[in-house]
Amino acid sequence: MMKPSTLVRLAAVGVAVTAIAACTPRRPVETGTGEVPPPVGPQYPPVNNGNVDGGNLGAAAPGSEQDFVVNVGDRVYFDLDSYSVRSEAFPRLDAQVAWLQRYPSVTIRIEGNADERGTREYNLALGARRAESVRTYLIERGINAGRIDTISFGKERPIAAGSSEESWARNRNAHTAIVSGAAR
Repeated sequence: MMKPSTLVRLAAVGVAVTAIAACTPRRPVETGTGEVPPPVGPQYPPVNNGNVDGGNLGAAAPGSEQDFVVNVGDRVYFDLDSYSVRSEAFPRLDAQVAWLQRYPSVTIRIEGNADERGTREYNLALGARRAESVRTYLIERGINAGRIDTISFGKERPIAAGSSEESWARNRNAHTAIVSGAAR
Protein backbone atom coordinates (compact mmCIF):
# COMPACT_ATOMS: atom_id res chain seq x y z
CA MET A 1 0.00 0.00 0.00
CA MET A 2 1.26 3.51 -0.88
CA LYS A 3 1.72 6.22 1.70
CA PRO A 4 -0.70 9.18 1.51
CA SER A 5 2.21 11.56 0.81
CA THR A 6 3.21 9.47 -2.23
CA LEU A 7 -0.35 9.57 -3.53
CA VAL A 8 -0.46 13.35 -3.10
CA ARG A 9 2.83 13.73 -5.02
CA LEU A 10 1.57 11.50 -7.85
CA ALA A 11 -1.67 13.48 -8.03
CA ALA A 12 0.27 16.77 -8.14
CA VAL A 13 2.46 15.47 -10.97
CA GLY A 14 -0.65 14.31 -12.85
CA VAL A 15 -2.30 17.72 -12.49
CA ALA A 16 0.87 19.49 -13.66
CA VAL A 17 1.21 17.24 -16.73
CA THR A 18 -2.46 17.75 -17.60
CA ALA A 19 -2.16 21.54 -17.27
CA ILE A 20 0.90 21.65 -19.51
CA ALA A 21 -0.76 19.41 -22.09
CA ALA A 22 -3.86 21.61 -22.13
CA CYS A 23 -1.76 24.69 -22.94
CA THR A 24 0.27 23.05 -25.70
CA PRO A 25 -0.86 24.34 -29.11
CA ARG A 26 -2.08 21.70 -31.53
CA ARG A 27 -0.34 21.33 -34.85
CA PRO A 28 -2.40 22.04 -37.99
CA VAL A 29 -3.85 18.99 -39.67
CA GLU A 30 -1.89 17.95 -42.73
CA THR A 31 -3.78 17.03 -45.89
CA GLY A 32 -1.36 14.28 -46.89
CA THR A 33 0.18 16.45 -49.61
CA GLY A 34 2.47 18.19 -47.15
CA GLU A 35 0.32 21.31 -47.28
CA VAL A 36 -1.57 22.80 -44.39
CA PRO A 37 -5.18 23.72 -45.25
CA PRO A 38 -5.92 27.45 -45.40
CA PRO A 39 -7.31 29.00 -42.23
CA VAL A 40 -11.06 28.97 -41.88
CA GLY A 41 -12.60 32.05 -40.40
CA PRO A 42 -14.60 35.18 -40.92
CA GLN A 43 -13.61 37.36 -43.84
CA TYR A 44 -12.81 41.00 -43.23
CA PRO A 45 -14.81 43.54 -45.17
CA PRO A 46 -12.78 46.42 -46.57
CA VAL A 47 -12.16 49.29 -44.18
CA ASN A 48 -14.71 52.02 -44.81
CA ASN A 49 -13.11 55.44 -44.75
CA GLY A 50 -16.35 57.37 -45.13
CA ASN A 51 -19.54 57.85 -43.20
CA VAL A 52 -22.27 55.26 -42.99
CA ASP A 53 -25.37 56.12 -44.93
CA GLY A 54 -28.47 54.45 -46.22
CA GLY A 55 -31.72 53.46 -44.59
CA ASN A 56 -32.49 55.19 -41.32
CA LEU A 57 -29.00 54.74 -39.92
CA GLY A 58 -27.73 58.21 -40.73
CA ALA A 59 -24.05 59.01 -40.44
CA ALA A 60 -21.82 57.97 -37.58
CA ALA A 61 -20.56 61.02 -35.72
CA PRO A 62 -16.79 61.32 -36.19
CA GLY A 63 -14.94 60.17 -33.09
CA SER A 64 -17.92 58.27 -31.71
CA GLU A 65 -18.09 54.61 -30.70
CA GLN A 66 -20.35 54.00 -33.70
CA ASP A 67 -17.76 55.63 -35.98
CA PHE A 68 -15.11 53.25 -34.63
CA VAL A 69 -17.26 50.12 -34.92
CA VAL A 70 -18.77 50.85 -38.35
CA ASN A 71 -15.99 52.68 -40.17
CA VAL A 72 -12.91 51.07 -38.64
CA GLY A 73 -13.92 47.69 -37.21
CA ASP A 74 -13.66 46.56 -33.63
CA ARG A 75 -12.86 42.85 -33.93
CA VAL A 76 -10.05 40.69 -35.34
CA TYR A 77 -10.07 36.90 -35.64
CA PHE A 78 -7.59 34.15 -34.82
CA ASP A 79 -6.82 30.64 -36.01
CA LEU A 80 -7.58 27.62 -33.85
CA ASP A 81 -5.32 27.44 -30.77
CA SER A 82 -3.40 30.50 -31.94
CA TYR A 83 -2.79 33.98 -30.61
CA SER A 84 -0.73 35.19 -33.59
CA VAL A 85 -2.31 38.13 -35.36
CA ARG A 86 -3.25 36.97 -38.87
CA SER A 87 -2.08 39.04 -41.84
CA GLU A 88 -5.72 39.59 -42.89
CA ALA A 89 -6.16 41.53 -39.62
CA PHE A 90 -3.35 44.01 -40.32
CA PRO A 91 -5.49 46.49 -42.34
CA ARG A 92 -8.15 46.53 -39.62
CA LEU A 93 -5.59 47.02 -36.84
CA ASP A 94 -3.80 49.70 -38.87
CA ALA A 95 -7.15 51.48 -39.25
CA GLN A 96 -7.60 51.24 -35.46
CA VAL A 97 -4.16 52.81 -34.99
CA ALA A 98 -5.03 55.68 -37.34
CA TRP A 99 -8.38 56.27 -35.60
CA LEU A 100 -6.81 56.17 -32.13
CA GLN A 101 -4.12 58.62 -33.25
CA ARG A 102 -6.84 60.94 -34.57
CA TYR A 103 -8.68 60.77 -31.20
CA PRO A 104 -5.92 60.77 -28.53
CA SER A 105 -8.31 61.08 -25.55
CA VAL A 106 -9.92 57.70 -26.27
CA THR A 107 -8.99 54.73 -24.07
CA ILE A 108 -9.72 51.15 -25.06
CA ARG A 109 -9.92 47.64 -23.68
CA ILE A 110 -8.91 44.64 -25.77
CA GLU A 111 -11.16 41.68 -24.92
CA GLY A 112 -9.72 38.27 -25.80
CA ASN A 113 -12.18 35.50 -26.65
CA ALA A 114 -12.07 31.80 -27.53
CA ASP A 115 -14.46 29.22 -28.91
CA GLU A 116 -16.26 26.73 -26.67
CA ARG A 117 -13.77 23.91 -27.10
CA GLY A 118 -11.13 23.37 -24.45
CA THR A 119 -11.18 23.90 -20.72
CA ARG A 120 -12.24 27.13 -19.11
CA GLU A 121 -8.69 27.72 -17.86
CA TYR A 122 -7.10 27.05 -21.24
CA ASN A 123 -9.52 29.40 -23.00
CA LEU A 124 -8.99 32.16 -20.44
CA ALA A 125 -5.22 31.91 -20.98
CA LEU A 126 -5.65 31.83 -24.77
CA GLY A 127 -8.00 34.85 -24.69
CA ALA A 128 -5.44 36.75 -22.60
CA ARG A 129 -2.70 35.97 -25.13
CA ARG A 130 -4.93 37.10 -28.00
CA ALA A 131 -5.74 40.38 -26.27
CA GLU A 132 -2.06 40.94 -25.51
CA SER A 133 -1.10 40.23 -29.15
CA VAL A 134 -3.46 42.95 -30.36
CA ARG A 135 -2.28 45.34 -27.62
CA THR A 136 1.35 44.75 -28.62
CA TYR A 137 0.50 45.38 -32.29
CA LEU A 138 -1.14 48.73 -31.45
CA ILE A 139 1.69 49.81 -29.12
CA GLU A 140 4.37 48.92 -31.69
CA ARG A 141 2.61 51.28 -34.12
CA GLY A 142 2.60 54.24 -31.76
CA ILE A 143 -0.42 53.97 -29.48
CA ASN A 144 0.45 54.80 -25.86
CA ALA A 145 0.32 51.68 -23.69
CA GLY A 146 -1.46 53.64 -20.96
CA ARG A 147 -4.51 53.96 -23.22
CA ILE A 148 -4.95 50.19 -23.59
CA ASP A 149 -6.18 47.65 -21.05
CA THR A 150 -6.72 43.96 -21.73
CA ILE A 151 -9.05 41.31 -20.37
CA SER A 152 -9.83 37.72 -21.27
CA PHE A 153 -13.34 36.35 -21.39
CA GLY A 154 -12.21 32.95 -22.66
CA LYS A 155 -15.28 31.11 -23.93
CA GLU A 156 -17.71 32.99 -21.68
CA ARG A 157 -18.91 35.62 -24.21
CA PRO A 158 -19.53 33.96 -27.58
CA ILE A 159 -20.77 36.17 -30.41
CA ALA A 160 -21.99 33.22 -32.49
CA ALA A 161 -24.25 30.49 -31.15
CA GLY A 162 -23.74 26.91 -32.20
CA SER A 163 -21.12 24.22 -32.35
CA SER A 164 -20.00 24.49 -35.95
CA GLU A 165 -16.67 25.51 -37.45
CA GLU A 166 -18.25 28.78 -38.62
CA SER A 167 -19.44 29.63 -35.08
CA TRP A 168 -16.14 28.61 -33.54
CA ALA A 169 -14.20 30.76 -36.05
CA ARG A 170 -16.29 33.84 -35.19
CA ASN A 171 -15.80 33.26 -31.46
CA ARG A 172 -11.98 33.14 -31.75
CA ASN A 173 -11.45 36.89 -31.64
CA ALA A 174 -10.14 39.97 -29.92
CA HIS A 175 -12.64 42.78 -29.53
CA THR A 176 -11.51 46.40 -29.15
CA ALA A 177 -13.99 48.17 -26.87
CA ILE A 178 -13.95 51.92 -26.28
CA VAL A 179 -13.81 52.62 -22.55
CA SER A 180 -13.80 56.41 -22.50
CA GLY A 181 -13.15 59.53 -24.53
CA ALA A 182 -15.65 58.92 -27.35
CA ALA A 183 -19.29 59.89 -27.73
CA ARG A 184 -21.71 56.99 -27.33
